[in-house]
Amino acid sequence: MRTSYARLFADENGVSHFQDVDIEPIPGFAAPPAEPLHFAPLMNVEKCTLVGATPEWRGDAPHPVPRRMLTIVLKGSFEITAGDGTVREFNSGDIILGEDTWGTGHSTRVISEGFSLFVDISDDPA
Repeated sequence: MRTSYARLFADENGVSHFQDVDIEPIPGFAAPPAEPLHFAPLMNVEKCTLVGATPEWRGDAPHPVPRRMLTIVLKGSFEITAGDGTVREFNSGDIILGEDTWGTGHSTRVISEGFSLFVDISDDPA
């Protein structure tokens, strides 16, 4: 069983790029008497915020993320253009780790109305 997420980060020159990160969960997370589920520790988090957007939202001005955060798309779709010009579409179920907290940042366009869960990442290691 494997899964992945997209990492959006700034390089040493402040230009944002995408990187695909693969995860291989292992069995062991369980709440007896249920069978064990697969799990993979990722990172410690601080808080979660539910965020909604419509196609009328103006995220086209390049901007960095305000802090390291996971974005989990719950409903709808949007596209992100990284500072290097790469454009990727994200849909329900996709996960993005935003780490481009400085530099040129990225732009965002909402394709269809939806909701995402923004999860602020703690500086404490997992």
